[in-house]
Amino acid sequence: MSLIVVGTMAFDAIETPFEKTDRIVGGSATYVAYAASNFIQPINQVSIIGYDFPKEEIHQLLLRGVVMDGVEMIKDKKSFFWSGRYHEDMNTRDTLVTDLNVLADFNPKLPDHYKNSQFLMLGNLQPSVQMNVIKQLDQRPKLIVMDTMNFWMETAMPDLQKVLREVDVLLVNDAEARQLSGEYSLIRAARTILAMGPKFLIVKKGEHGALLFHNDKVFFAPALPLEDVFDPTGAGDTFAGGFIGHLAKTKDTSFDNMKTAIIVGSALASYCVEKFGPTRLKEITRGDIDKRLRQFRELTNFDIELG
Repeated sequence: MSLIVVGTMAFDAIETPFEKTDRIVGGSATYVAYAASNFIQPINQVSIIGYDFPKEEIHQLLLRGVVMDGVEMIKDKKSFFWSGRYHEDMNTRDTLVTDLNVLADFNPKLPDHYKNSQFLMLGNLQPSVQMNVIKQLDQRPKLIVMDTMNFWMETAMPDLQKVLREVDVLLVNDAEARQLSGEYSLIRAARTILAMGPKFLIVKKGEHGALLFHNDKVFFAPALPLEDVFDPTGAGDTFAGGFIGHLAKTKDTSFDNMKTAIIVGSALASYCVEKFGPTRLKEITRGDIDKRLRQFRELTNFDIELG
């Protein structure tokens, strides 16, 4: 079961209350690929990079079964760069610098051997770019998962609405769900958003977990309480990678299996925040993931006699 991952491969400069780094590899597609590769290979990567993107990083991804045939390298431009500073609560951040660089020219072209992939993860990109990828597929994948953000709701809403009609799962945070729907109650927001096209909605609530909505069903997944959160950058993309990686591995897109996939995504995200960038994701093993999944099970397991 092959998976297409579309998104950015970039550099980040991150400042937290504890430490800072001036330049570390990041980007949505990078995080998704590192997380998903624990469950499914090959991963058909679609992105754009500049001459400065490290060869060693590409080598690391290749070793994890990430196929780079859909990654375009522009020889005379730099890679996408983002810089941000986190507040004391580690949940809010300020964007300091956004240099699009090669991303301004991103017009993805899918190699022929990508076009029959069974799973598609659309990272947070301009909705017209996301739609362009969908249109290049030879057949509809078993599952299309899409991430988006408030910026596109404000600047490209008509295009965003078109893509929403084509996808199966939408990933947003709680503020974005309220903005997209115009509803404060997340239950009402979910009902409104599901009417726009997606069959499933995942509302990410950071350190407070995530909600899964489908028809009239709701599932809540907690986040693992962590003593130290070092760097939240990429946690949402890591969550998405674990989520779609599990679904692609099991070939099961039912509501019940999505509940498990959300826990898997949360487990991966809980590792991501322990070090800067994707550093921790490169270190963990399948045994580490299973250990954290057991912690999640213990977190929510209880006995109660009713009646």
